[in-house]
Amino acid sequence: MKKLTSLFLVAIACSCNNAEKNAKDETQEPPAAATAATAMNYPYTIKNPDNWEIGSPANTMNVLKCLKAWEEGKVDESLQYFGDSVTVKFDGIDKTMSNDSLKAFFSAGRNSYKTVVVKMEDWESVVSKDKSEEWVTLWYTQTWETLKGVKDSVAVINDLKMKDGKIIRIDEYNRKLH
Repeated sequence: MKKLTSLFLVAIACSCNNAEKNAKDETQEPPAAATAATAMNYPYTIKNPDNWEIGSPANTMNVLKCLKAWEEGKVDESLQYFGDSVTVKFDGIDKTMSNDSLKAFFSAGRNSYKTVVVKMEDWESVVSKDKSEEWVTLWYTQTWETLKGVKDSVAVINDLKMKDGKIIRIDEYNRKLH
């Protein structure tokens, strides 16, 4: 019985000591690395490293509404989120086109599908620190069925440059899924 009582006393003493230690830890200042930006020595150099901040949720909303309208076959509705002139950079396509040309381009593509389903994975809106550039990036999986019944899918990344709430450039990168 003495051994059991001694064991409980040791356990209580240790827990009291840990409580005091935890209370001290909470009042201490966080490490300097956690409070100040650490200068990084990257293995590559670029013109403006660490140049981006979180951007506008309104830009993200416009891009998502645009994609949703296209997914649902509402090309005209989708186009309201684009500027008058848009640079399109897809695999094999790199050109600037008017909104009317963009409508023909998007309509031809969308009209070749019976169904399209977008499963959104993530998005991010960023703005450069000098506020000269705003971008929204989307990560999603797109599956479809063609008019001939062929089904397929791709993993997609879209980078969309924004100006005054409108899309003025779209870069698309995709990887066929198996």
